[in-house]
Amino acid sequence: MASASSPPSLPAPGRPRFQRLRVLFALVVREMNVKFGRSSGGYFWAIAQPLGGIMLLSIAFSLALRTPPIGTSFLLFYATGIIPFTMYQAMAGGVSGAIASNKGLLNYPVVSVLDAIFAKFVLNFMTVTLVGLLLFWGIITFQGLHVTLDPAMLVLGTVMASAIGLGVGALNCVLFGFFPTWKNVWAVLTRPLFIVSGIFFTFESAPKAFQEVLWYNPITHAIAVMRAGIFAVYDPQFISLPYVFGLSGGLFVAGAWLARRHAGYLIDQ
Repeated sequence: MASASSPPSLPAPGRPRFQRLRVLFALVVREMNVKFGRSSGGYFWAIAQPLGGIMLLSIAFSLALRTPPIGTSFLLFYATGIIPFTMYQAMAGGVSGAIASNKGLLNYPVVSVLDAIFAKFVLNFMTVTLVGLLLFWGIITFQGLHVTLDPAMLVLGTVMASAIGLGVGALNCVLFGFFPTWKNVWAVLTRPLFIVSGIFFTFESAPKAFQEVLWYNPITHAIAVMRAGIFAVYDPQFISLPYVFGLSGGLFVAGAWLARRHAGYLIDQ
């Protein structure tokens, strides 16, 4: 029998095989408890609040703009734009605060900065995806619309929007730590995105000069793919998957590398 002062035995080989997954799952559960556990209804309100806000905006804009560029329902047209944008926004905002909101846990060797980033990614992806499914189902059902869905395009649009948010959020996670003022500057710079990402119009309906600038907004590509998954008559030809995923991947790799390299500094800030 080992004495009370003897060091604990090392884990058997193979035991840490799924350690990263267990850490990630624990962080996701913790994020849910911290963010939603204190409110009445918990995770229900995480779904109901953005869903209710989107529905109110959809109804308000549908009263002012009755004729959508595609289809017959402005509610559905608006939803195909706001859901990818919400996915990007929630992902970028959540991931950018991954280190700041988990500094206590990141002092444990078993938890890495990438674990915190991916936990934010998983939670926001699940939340916004569920919001999108409920919103599309509600609009199509209650308006009695006949829609030919393309599940592959819907999934692709969701993945594109989440990838953009993950890349931007990962890089900002580092930049916010090094340059706190950048958080305010970024908020000002990205405020027009709600207007210029194609939520209220299609890329093809914009003036040619504006299209040349709009093409470089990756969110526009994600919204167009999402609309192609809902509206069978819409076939966007400007979409570039290599551009969107190349940009998203490059931002994420840069952010993840800097976060791991300067983890100690970022945690101590």
